[in-house]
Parts: sequence; C-alpha cells; structure tokens
Amino acid sequence: MKNNPFYDPYRVLNAVYADGARLKQALADTPVDESQRARTVKTAYGVLERDGYLSLCIRTFAPKSPKQSARLILKISLYWLLYLNKPKYAVTDFAVDLCKRLGKGGMAGFINAFLRAFDGGKVTLPAGDEGLSIAYNYPLFAVKRIKAEYGERAERILAAKSHGVCVRFARGEEGYLSAPHEQTPFPHLYLFPNFVRDEKFFAGDYTFQSVGSVAICSAVESCNRLLDACAAPGGKSVLLSQKCANVVAQELHPHRVKLIESYCARMGVNNVTAMQGDSAQFRPEWEGAFDGVLCDVPCSGMGTVAENPDLVLNKTENDLPGLNRVQLEILQTCSRYVKAGGCLYYSTCSLFGEENDGIVNRFLKEHTEYRAEVAECPLLHERTEYGLQFLPDTAFGAGFYVCKMRKIK
Repeated sequence: MKNNPFYDPYRVLNAVYADGARLKQALADTPVDESQRARTVKTAYGVLERDGYLSLCIRTFAPKSPKQSARLILKISLYWLLYLNKPKYAVTDFAVDLCKRLGKGGMAGFINAFLRAFDGGKVTLPAGDEGLSIAYNYPLFAVKRIKAEYGERAERILAAKSHGVCVRFARGEEGYLSAPHEQTPFPHLYLFPNFVRDEKFFAGDYTFQSVGSVAICSAVESCNRLLDACAAPGGKSVLLSQKCANVVAQELHPHRVKLIESYCARMGVNNVTAMQGDSAQFRPEWEGAFDGVLCDVPCSGMGTVAENPDLVLNKTENDLPGLNRVQLEILQTCSRYVKAGGCLYYSTCSLFGEENDGIVNRFLKEHTEYRAEVAECPLLHERTEYGLQFLPDTAFGAGFYVCKMRKIK
C-alpha cells in the first residue's frame, strides 16, 4: 500500500498524544504528503474533536486498555468509519498495513479483530454531565463549571463549533470573496469553510487571526505608546500598530519573540518592537511609560476548544489555582507601567468567571488607582460586572473575555 492515508495523520497525532505538541505546531513541523494535506488536517482535527467518544468506543470493545500506539491507530480508524463513512474492509486494511509500516506487526491481529467486531450501535453515552463531556469533548470539570455559570445556555455553548478559517486582509480581499465565506462585524475579517494559503500570505496581503484576537484589539483605545505584555505570535501587536504609534511586544520565550519579528516583517509593520521578558517580573524602566497596556494572560483556554481540540488533553481543575496566580501577578506588575489617565486591558480566552471578573475583582480591591470602564465591541457579548464576556454560541465558536480599566490617579 504505497500511500497509506493513515500514515501522515498518525505521525501528526503521535506528536500531540505522545510528545505533548500542540496540534497546529505538529501540523507545521511534520513533513506530510502535500497533495493529501487537506485530508491529513481533517483527520487530525477530527480525531481530536471526538477524542472522548472515540475513547469510549475503544473502552466498549477492547477487553483491556491498548497501548498508546494501538489506541491511536484505532482512533484514526474509528474516525474514518464513523465520520467519513469509509468501508470497514478498507479501513481495516489501512490500519493493519500501518501497524506493519511502523514496525508494530505484532499488534496487527488485535487491530484487525477489533475493527471487524466493532459495532457503533452498541456504544452508549453515559447520562448526565459525563455524557455531555464525552459528546462535546470538554473535560468533566469544565462541563460542570459551564453549567453552573451559564445554566440552560450551557449545552449551546458546549455544542458550538468553529465557523472555519478566520482571515484578516490587509489588501486584495476582493479576489477571495467569490468563495463561500461569512462576514464578521470587523472590517476586512472573514470566515471561510476552507482557505488554502497562497503566495499572497507571504506578501502580507492577509493573515490568519482569530475573531477573539481581533475583538480584543477593538476594545483598545488608540494611543501613542502601547505595551502588548504577552504578545506571541504577534497578531494583536500587528493589528494594534494601526492605531497606536508605537507598540512594544513582550514575550517570555526567545523563540516566540522571533515569531513576532517574522510576523511583523511579513506584514510590513515597522512600529512594533519585540522584546523577550517575563510579564510577571517588574521592569523599573517601564514604570509609568505606557499610555496603554494589554495583558492577554495565560489561561485555561476553555473558550477556544472548538478551534483547538487538543487543548482539553490532560487538562484538570487543579491547573486553575496556578493559572490564577500567574494572571494576577501579570496584571499587578503591568499595572505599574500605565501612565495616569491611561488604560490597562485584561483579557483571556476563558469561559470561567474565576479567570475573568474574579481576577479583575481581586485586582481592583488592591488597586484603588484603577476603575473599570465600559469597553466597546461590535461582536455580540454579555456584559459582566467589569468586562465583556464573549460566548461560543454567539461569537463564531469562540469564547473570550476583555476588561478595560483606567488609571485615575
């Protein structure tokens, strides 16, 4: 079988499951057959989007838990059977051939027997929250929190899907809008069911930027000097460079600083300065030096599961206290960089109040020199006590939060 269609998805997904790589990075770093890239991407995303259900299928039909490599081959096979409606004989042949190709011929008999015996009609979802967790591929703790915070709207939030590839054009969008697309409330920003990158990407005619990223930028006031405190890969810094005369883009990891620099170069932006640094560590030279500071802090990411299905792997509720500490540290440190009269912005891609209004509340209690102000954004949102909460069922599949605070003394 010269071109086994399971081979490239296996290598991409193995980097995610076995090595802890992020899916988008694994797709970028893994050499794949370019003529079949669309199929590989669809399979990789499809397996991760249905990881919980595919795992349930394996538990239902396997007498004991298979090794990781066997589980992954089965997940790819089951995705092709259940969601791409491929014939069982073809899927089984691909799976057995892949075992041999990977030097794992000893498990070919198990894989063959499993797939021949598999019957999707005998897989039953558990009731209640556990069933919702499996059906929508959210961690169980997240399902419980979302239900507690959003009530009857929770299942619509969990069920929301990504609306496609989000493309922001710098110029030349007319040449692409004959293809099916969805308009957003933001200028030059569109969602496409499919979008194939071409040479105009490298010329800076367009870039890929999420609706959430653009929405957060829309809440930021024009100013002279802005700090983007957690800036990689650079999309917000580049967009904000259109309404701020000078942008400093800080990022913790040196290799991600290079991402910002290459992003700026590709988009022809020369008023962004990328710098390596820890936003939780105070820099005395920046005290009172900025008209605006944006803190798009590390968070649970539970608002972006539809776009990043690998995000839920190994995510637990125990992660939250550590994240909360970092979020508050960054906000407190960066608040010292804002001039009197300037603005401090706090944003996450989380659905949890604990990471959003909860952090802002703790900050404002300790920092009476700040007050929350009403931020403006044309994308549908809910107003919280301090900020704007965007939810996946009304924000094109994305969930995120932004709060604007002004330094009044």
